[in-house]
Order: sequence, then C-alpha cells, then structure tokens
Amino acid sequence: MSFPSHLRPLSRFDRLLAARRLAAALGLVGLLALTAACSRPAPAPEPVRAVRTLMVAAESTGLTRQFAADVRARTESRLGFRVGGKMLSRSVEPGDRVKVGQVLAQLDPTDLRLGQVAARAALRAAEANHALATAELRRNSELKAQGFISGVELERRETSLAAAQSQLDQARAQASVQGNQAGYAALVATAAGVVTAVDAEPGAVLAAGAPVMRLAHDGPRDAVFNVPEDAVLAFRAMQGRAGMLAVRTWGSEALLPATVREVAAAADPSTRTFLVRAGLGTAAVQLGQTLTVLVDGPRTEGVAKLPLSALFQEQGRSAVWLVDRASMTVKLQPVAVAGADANSVVIASGLAPGQTVVTAGVHVLSPGQKVKLYEAAPAIEAPAPASSR
Repeated sequence: MSFPSHLRPLSRFDRLLAARRLAAALGLVGLLALTAACSRPAPAPEPVRAVRTLMVAAESTGLTRQFAADVRARTESRLGFRVGGKMLSRSVEPGDRVKVGQVLAQLDPTDLRLGQVAARAALRAAEANHALATAELRRNSELKAQGFISGVELERRETSLAAAQSQLDQARAQASVQGNQAGYAALVATAAGVVTAVDAEPGAVLAAGAPVMRLAHDGPRDAVFNVPEDAVLAFRAMQGRAGMLAVRTWGSEALLPATVREVAAAADPSTRTFLVRAGLGTAAVQLGQTLTVLVDGPRTEGVAKLPLSALFQEQGRSAVWLVDRASMTVKLQPVAVAGADANSVVIASGLAPGQTVVTAGVHVLSPGQKVKLYEAAPAIEAPAPASSR
C-alpha cells in the first residue's frame, strides 16, 4: 500500500531530527523570555522640582559681627582662710548677698587658741627675765661705782640685759601673731557683694589659703566673651574708646553701651580664642546673664544678601543655584562670602543684580535639572455656618 509523500510515516532519523529542532526552538524561546525579564525598564523622567527663589539686588551692609557674652563682676575674689585647720561651719550659700565683715565660715579654733595661750606664757616669761636682767644691771652698776666689781662683769650684765630685751621683743611679736591667727579662724567678707560659688564644705581639712568660696564685689559689671584670632587686633584698637561696642540682653532689643577694657595677651590653649572684657558700668544687668555683643564694621556698597539656606558647598567652596528663566533649569554658581548681617549672609562677588537664586532645597538639585517656581497653595476658606431659622 502506497502513501502520499506528506502522509508517509517518518523514519527514526527523521523523528530524532524533528525532536532536536523542537528542543532548539523551545530553548530559543526561553532565552528570549529570560533576556526580556532581566532587561532594565526605561528610566522614569526626572521630576520637575518646585523651588523657592529670590531676585538678587545690590544692597549695602555694615557687616555687624556678633559674639556671645556673659555678665561678670569687675572684681571677683577667691576667699580662703589665712591659717590651716578643719572647717566647722559655713553660714552662706551661693547667691547670698553679704556685707563687709560678715562671717562666712568658721574653722576649729582649738589649736589656734592653745597656740595663743602658749605665746602669752612665753611673753610673761620673757618679761620676768627682762625685769631680772634690769635689776641685776642696776645693782652691778652701783657695785662698779664702789669698786667692788670689774668693768668686765658690768659689761656681762649689760649683754644679758640686751639679750633679755631681744627675747622680750620676740615674745611680744609671737604673741601678736598667735592672737591674729586665733582671729583668722573666722572667714569674713572683705567687701560687699554676692557669693557666686562655694569650693569647700564643713568637715574638710584645709591648708592655709585654700579657696573656700568666690565673692563678686558690688560695683561695675563686665561683659566677658571670646574672639577669634582674626579679630584680636580690631578689639585692641577699640580698647579704652567709648561707643565702639553695644550689647543686647537676651529677649530684649534695647542696646547698652560698652567699652573694651581688657584683651588677653595670649590665646586660650584649647579654644585658640582670646578673652575680652568690656565694661558695662553700672548697667542694670544680672551676674551670669547672657548678652550679645554687637560690633559694627565699615559699610560696604554693592553687595548681595541671601538667606543662609541658599548656600551650597561644592568641593569646599561656597556656591548658589541660579535659575535660567528661559529654560527653567538650574546651574551652580560659585560665590565669595564676605560675612553675615543679622540673619543673612553677605555675598561679595559672584552674583549680579537681577539673577534668580534658589533659596530652599539646594541639596537635592543637580546641574541642568528642570525646576518650576514654588507657588503657595491658596488658603481654603472655611464654609460659613448655616443660619438657624
């Protein structure tokens, strides 16, 4: 029986060849599917960011510099006992006002009083010895006049009297010292003022001169602050000249005049800054109060003022983002910063009047990025309440 050519049964070789072709086709289809699955999707278009901007204008500035200061007394003493001993009591606390001669603390006076008693006994013994030497010299003078003793014996009596006089003077001085030291057991205020700190508590055994407390004397007050190295020469030039500084207390806009009194000769080893003391006179300020010292520099014309948020650091240099109004894209513009004026930063060069500068969101921008100007959403008015009938 004969079959048409397309219905003829396949031989074993033909079936094997067809199976291989089918496997190759299926593998090619799987490879295409895997390649399509691993390929990255097309990047989404970069969003157009809304930015706040500011138009650059030429302005003038005085470059006012500000320094944080605190109020201190012009004279502040570290008080301590003039003798050593065990501290028994303390009668004042930090912040207390004291008067001249007021007792602030007390040492154990037992040993000091015993020393005073011993010195007085030594004084009485020296007085008795001096009286005896005086009497002997008087008798020997009479005997010498009658020829009963030699001149050498009289000289010996005179020398004994001189030694007794020296011992008497020494005993008197020692008695005075011991009497003074007995009085040093009480620590008294040497001036009227305010106790600002306490460095020792009752029960402590103190050496002579060890600090016990600090006393801020009544009188003029100073504003004390630190300045960097680049400002030291300017403050030294202001020293003694009135009207060069002004200070403002915390939470107040009122300005108080100040005069630079003292500029440290050496920098602080840890902060590398110089301590400056400016006199406030008898202004109504409190010890420890926070102040802001304002120093006006020469006025400069033709500068630009921007908020601090507009600055961007690029490779260690200050820069801002400029908006191209035609293409609404941004580009980075390096600028030179001259200083600060109140809450604004002063740009000395790099900008021209009329340019548009981005003032917010500068850290999320890139060169050539599309932007749009930020517009605040209109406020939605609350519906009026329905009137009741």
